[in-house]
Amino acid sequence: MSGIPPPNWQPPYVTLETTMGTIVIELYWQHAPRSCCNFAELARRGYYNDCKVHRVIKDFMVQTGDPTGTGRSGASIYGEHFEDEVHLDLKHTGAGIISMANAGPNTNGSQFFITLGPTQWLDGKHSIFGRVASGMTVVQRMGLVETDGNDRPVDDMKITKAYITPIDNA
Repeated sequence: MSGIPPPNWQPPYVTLETTMGTIVIELYWQHAPRSCCNFAELARRGYYNDCKVHRVIKDFMVQTGDPTGTGRSGASIYGEHFEDEVHLDLKHTGAGIISMANAGPNTNGSQFFITLGPTQWLDGKHSIFGRVASGMTVVQRMGLVETDGNDRPVDDMKITKAYITPIDNA
């Protein structure tokens, strides 16, 4: 992938239209500019369109962002991976926190998760880059779906469309 937006491009919100309803995400540009740019640009490119929610763990998190739907893939706009943006003043204090999913330090790609409750054991390990600004009831419903033994939803659930939120709709 190529074409990284200029540093002054900082849309404040991204909208995820899902099969369960709409979620609007506020981005934390001051704390995680590279994660925000990656997420917003992937949304703008349509990368997340038709992306399955591939992992749901009750009272923990909902994970998506892998276009293969397996949870094993997904590249960033910077290449395969990019470095963490961990800030001690941002914590996984409750439901609705948006963080980069990873496979260890500095392995951020396209996958992200939304917390369903406090997940303090993730502090310092995952880059927090936003929060749910609206649609928390949608996220809560997602967290209650039936899953199989591998935490995959039994019935497909996906992002149908992701896009930069027009300012008048935020």
